[in-house]
Amino acid sequence: MIEQFIEGFGLALRVDTFVMMGLGLFGGMLVGALPGFTTLMAMAILLPISFFLDPIVGIPFLLGIYKGGIFGGSIPAILVSMPGTGAAVATSIDGYKLTQKGKSRKALDMALFSSVLGDMSSDIFTMMMIFPIAYLVMQFGPPELFAVLLMSLVIIAATSGSNPMRALIMMLLGIWLSFIGTDPLGGVERFTFGLFELKSGIPLLPMLIGVFAIPEVASVVMRNEKARHLAGLMGERLTWAEFKKTLRTICRSTVIGTGIGTIPGLGQVVAAMMGYSAAKNASDHPETFGEGELEGVAAAEAANNAVNGPTMVPLLTLGIPGDNVTAILLGAFVAQGLRPGPQLFDEQGATVFAILIAMVFANLMFLAIGYLSIPFFSRLVTIKVSVLIPLVIMFAFAGAYVFRSDSVDLLMLVGFGIFGIVARAAKFDVMPMVMGFILGEPMEYAFGQTVAMANGDLAGFFLGDRQGALAVLLVIPAIGFLLWRRMRKTIAH
Repeated sequence: MIEQFIEGFGLALRVDTFVMMGLGLFGGMLVGALPGFTTLMAMAILLPISFFLDPIVGIPFLLGIYKGGIFGGSIPAILVSMPGTGAAVATSIDGYKLTQKGKSRKALDMALFSSVLGDMSSDIFTMMMIFPIAYLVMQFGPPELFAVLLMSLVIIAATSGSNPMRALIMMLLGIWLSFIGTDPLGGVERFTFGLFELKSGIPLLPMLIGVFAIPEVASVVMRNEKARHLAGLMGERLTWAEFKKTLRTICRSTVIGTGIGTIPGLGQVVAAMMGYSAAKNASDHPETFGEGELEGVAAAEAANNAVNGPTMVPLLTLGIPGDNVTAILLGAFVAQGLRPGPQLFDEQGATVFAILIAMVFANLMFLAIGYLSIPFFSRLVTIKVSVLIPLVIMFAFAGAYVFRSDSVDLLMLVGFGIFGIVARAAKFDVMPMVMGFILGEPMEYAFGQTVAMANGDLAGFFLGDRQGALAVLLVIPAIGFLLWRRMRKTIAH
């Protein structure tokens, strides 16, 4: 594996990789800086561009959008108290107060520097952890893979949103959708209702764009928000002394964000709020938080950006997306012929390490592009939404069509888009459904192989040769009990 790492380092040092990463970073910041437009929307809309690029170029392009978009959301949060992403909600608590005090430039500089430091640290952690985890996962067989995938689905259902019952319903719907098409083991058609178009199953890309991008567009249109007055960048730049005072907070938030990033289903919003709360509780002057505290901006931004790297660990080693954005990244890997999972490092190790190394280098570009472009991005909050919406819709339909050039995919896009809008209105989170859809097929395949290996005696098989998988399966009831308790509390309230 060391040889693959060295080979990957050479592959990552390509000019076109750095150019596309730079474009991705700029594009992510651009979209994140627009109130109402999210990183998730940018990733879903621009995903098809990566299909026409080499994997070592196309996937770093998407990672650039991911990194840039999370930071970009802090710009309207600080300037006009309109978070560009959910992850920037905690940033707006102190960021906008600093703007009202004439210190918006300090707040934006703090957001940038803490974002880069948190992101870089977590990426290095990811590089260090990927070796032992990848080696361990390469020892997995179908029983272990089935047990881990099942446990991941239970964890996602237990942690998604405030209503676990709705999360469980959406997850089961996603698993059922993954069964549509031809049985991967028996070759029998299932749930196709006689439609030839469903024989090959539901395509992932139209689903991703439909349930993520279309509801975001509809939400922006229905809010019909007017551009708020922007006073412009005010005050002096952040000083080294001011930044140095927050280093302890940034380190704490980085650890929190890194830990949350390794757990599927939590994501940046949870990390930002936990990082902010931890900083406030540890502060000698907690009363200043919420009144314009630079430390509050640093805590939130370091935590939400530290999630980015570790989400790649379960994605690459097990094929388990950590959040909505990495679900889209999974679609990019699959479209490029790189199926994340236990065999990926054995078959395409050099390519994977090249992508991870490029992800670390992207942070240096992140710092440079962000520092030079803050004045430009700070003016974007006044752009009219009516100008942007038609372009977003055009890219959504073009992206859904271009991968297979099949008009049925456009119908799928519209159908899933309508479903996403209805689900959002009914307070149903679509993330568990997407996770169930993505993980349902490999889990079913692994279970079928496990049954074949056990010759029908599953109990004896797990007790005898697969005690590691059995240990994972025994943890699942405890997680299920946690889910049941949350359901009871939800129903009681």
